[in-house]
Amino acid sequence: MPPMSDLFQQLAPKGTEYSAKDIEVLEGLEPVRRRPGMYIGGTDDRALHHLVAEVLDNSMDEAVAGHASWIELELDVSGHATVRDNGRGIPVDPHPKFPDKSALEVILTTLHSGGKFGGDAYKVSGGLHGVGVSVVNALSDSLVVEVARDRQLWRQSFSKGAPLGPLSLVGPVQNRRGTALRFHPDPEIFGDRARLKARTLYRMARSKAYLFRGVQIRWKCDPLLIDDGDDIPAEDTLHFPNGLADFLAAVMKDRPLVTRGFFAGTAPLADDMGQVEWALVWPDDDEDGFVNTYCNTVPTPEGGTHEAGLRNALTKGLRGYGDLLGNKKAGQVTAEDVMGGACVLVSLFIRDPQFQGQTKEKLVSTEATRLVENAIKDHFDHWLSADPESGKALMARLIEKAEERLRKKVAKETSRKTATKKLRLPGKLADCSRQVNVGTELFLVEGDSAGGSAKQGRNRETQAILPLKGKILNVASASADKLRANQEIKDLMEALGCGSRESFDAEKLRYERIIIMTDADVDGAHIASLLMTFFYQEMPELIRTGHLFLAMPPLYRLAHGQTVIYARDDSHKDELMKTVFAGKKNIEISRFKGLGEMPPAQLKETTMNPANRTLIRVTIPAGRTEEDQEEAKDVANLVETLMGKKPELRFHYIQKHAKFARDLDV
Repeated sequence: MPPMSDLFQQLAPKGTEYSAKDIEVLEGLEPVRRRPGMYIGGTDDRALHHLVAEVLDNSMDEAVAGHASWIELELDVSGHATVRDNGRGIPVDPHPKFPDKSALEVILTTLHSGGKFGGDAYKVSGGLHGVGVSVVNALSDSLVVEVARDRQLWRQSFSKGAPLGPLSLVGPVQNRRGTALRFHPDPEIFGDRARLKARTLYRMARSKAYLFRGVQIRWKCDPLLIDDGDDIPAEDTLHFPNGLADFLAAVMKDRPLVTRGFFAGTAPLADDMGQVEWALVWPDDDEDGFVNTYCNTVPTPEGGTHEAGLRNALTKGLRGYGDLLGNKKAGQVTAEDVMGGACVLVSLFIRDPQFQGQTKEKLVSTEATRLVENAIKDHFDHWLSADPESGKALMARLIEKAEERLRKKVAKETSRKTATKKLRLPGKLADCSRQVNVGTELFLVEGDSAGGSAKQGRNRETQAILPLKGKILNVASASADKLRANQEIKDLMEALGCGSRESFDAEKLRYERIIIMTDADVDGAHIASLLMTFFYQEMPELIRTGHLFLAMPPLYRLAHGQTVIYARDDSHKDELMKTVFAGKKNIEISRFKGLGEMPPAQLKETTMNPANRTLIRVTIPAGRTEEDQEEAKDVANLVETLMGKKPELRFHYIQKHAKFARDLDV
């Protein structure tokens, strides 16, 4: 066999010699034009508007540093964008390293040049890598910059990253300072049809004004550039003295809230590292929330360590508040519960931040987590304590979310178990042999003795039996932890196989009918009510689709000679005594102590045989009409009163209705 080197030589295509002449050296801004995706994330619409963001960020850095009080953003009909500010202006004196070039030309034509790498020019800034404005220059077919410094106006023009001439002195100016940069994105890079959109730029300008309450942003665009349906003005002055709180108020408008107001504020970071501003609220509706994070006025759509610090502060604060209230359930609240559905804004100003990628989509500065958490936590603790009513309402909502999350986890685990080829079914379940659910029935019976009778009296092909140990958990008042730990509930859910709440899937229901079969006495009625509450709370769709039934086992057996009749209850027995057995003597009356005392043959004949039995279908209002919706509210209120967490509601109900009680079985 020939050596590997010879084989590779044979496989190599002819004329592919590799020598020094194949080594390209890209100079100046040519790398940006060759690979724009490395610098602005691509050449799509988002990348196009990122050019404006880079220029706007430079002016915002001047404002945050205290050197600019206003910024202008203008979009004209030719597709040029102009950003002006009244800051210090880009330096125009010769650069020490390049004596034949001004500092302005170096900044615009050299990657990794700028005043934000160190020193005291900027304590905090959004531009960090020294590539922002030079990348804009490289990807523009026309760029003109004007600088007013020391009462003199300077101007220089560029195209595709190269100067069209030297920096020139235009002449003296009065009452003007700062930088104005006008550019047009290059169609060779972004395509002939690409254009800057007024709506996107206006929203960008507005968000910047919210993020730094000390700045005024003046917006202007040609009315012809406003698309139909865009609710934006041609001119506007954007200034928000309350910062993020103003933004949140505008977004929330009239949405109902869990608390009385927003949790908003600003706080300095430790070690003079900067400051953090936040505004958040928990809406009292089913609409989705949002989390918008920023660092040095730059959006970080993927969040990062500043968001983690906020999460930690809120979660620890709520758990601590729960401990203060003596609410043990607060310990199960996680950051997922706290942030899920909340409307959150957090803006961090910090020295030397570290971002993931040039487009700065995620903050990765490790110290930011600790700094933000420590800065916000005390403020959150005080906010909760200052308004106990709001604090308790928020705690109740988040505990409810935590319990719902845990319920979903249980349902998911159950679904995963039952999705396997060999079903993992509860040990006490006597399953039926039919493979499809059509015509099948699951009887829920109380206790092993009743289960034994039912198993002997059933039709093994279509009827399954699941004995339940005594009274099951009252799910209306139980925590998610108790629900998850309750073996009877777990057995029942595994037997049904259809999940619960949002994960309920009627297609996975293993039986066509679910039949609650309990003793015909007070205890049996209580067990039946607990089971119906379980289905109402966890699987209401199972009831709506007509799968839940109550069996009607007899309470009495009446016999005289060859005549044997079963009575459902006392009133039915009295009726039979007055009709069928009227005038007859020595009538044998037997009262069943429970289904477990009933011989299997009698149980089959009276309660399980479809030819003889009586079933009651359990229903709830479908909610399609106004009348249905009102009735559904009444049902929900009744369940909450009789089975919920507030004993005082039950006490008032009993007091109100006690006079109607008859024939109490006590």
